[in-house]
Amino acid sequence: MNAPERTPPLRIGLSPRFLHTVPAELGFKGKKLQYLEQSIAHWLMTADALVFMLPSIEGGGLIRRGNIRVADYVAELDGLVLQGGADVSPLTYGETPIKPEWQGDRIRDMYEIDLLQEFVSVGKPVLGICRGLQLINVAFGGTLYQDIVTQRTGSHLHHHNPSTFDQHFHRIAFVPGSALTRLYSDLASVRVNSIHHQAVKLLGDDLAVEALSIPDDIIEAIRWQGKSYVRGVQWHPEFHDPSDPELLDGRPLLREFLAEAERTRLGAVQRVAM
Repeated sequence: MNAPERTPPLRIGLSPRFLHTVPAELGFKGKKLQYLEQSIAHWLMTADALVFMLPSIEGGGLIRRGNIRVADYVAELDGLVLQGGADVSPLTYGETPIKPEWQGDRIRDMYEIDLLQEFVSVGKPVLGICRGLQLINVAFGGTLYQDIVTQRTGSHLHHHNPSTFDQHFHRIAFVPGSALTRLYSDLASVRVNSIHHQAVKLLGDDLAVEALSIPDDIIEAIRWQGKSYVRGVQWHPEFHDPSDPELLDGRPLLREFLAEAERTRLGAVQRVAM
């Protein structure tokens, strides 16, 4: 008797972090690194998704990359996650960096905007985490506070002390009637980690606010109101311990994103079969 055919796992693309200046002790003199943080890949893999890091395709370097396009990545994948990392460059949203240390990573910005636009153009879901939320906002025409504390009167500390990193937390409240209130219907407010000093200033076109920090109302979650799934969260759900009842459980968010990826994949299969 033949075993039932196994449904292929979802294929999720993960945008890389860039390291343009590599510490000498790593042994890559004169080279650049693109990498992912382990927790985000493992978080996606808890739902049996296959995770693929998407190295950039810009020119330069000694090895010719051939004719690979961003669209080629998108055709082979079911969804995209924009992971955290360096600041979004103020240049990307038409401003000058106030301090040299806030200049961000414009090279990564432009590559991730290309990825985002290609996934949106074919209706495949995108989830942005921390920097990923900020990148989504900028890609849709929004701007950022380059530094919350110095630019937003009455704000509280949102960034981390390097010695504690992902152990800084605050509370957020879901916007009534938002999709997040349906996803977390039993919660009015909850604690999340906070590892950022930049935040949404001017909201991008057709984006809706879904969560705000307490008590200073910094935007903590957004969602595109267009035809496909594009959501950004300012916290890192992959760093939340699911056994800690004080922290927002990231699993419903992950299940929703992957359900959208499954739905769009099924739709594509059905269109081919017609």
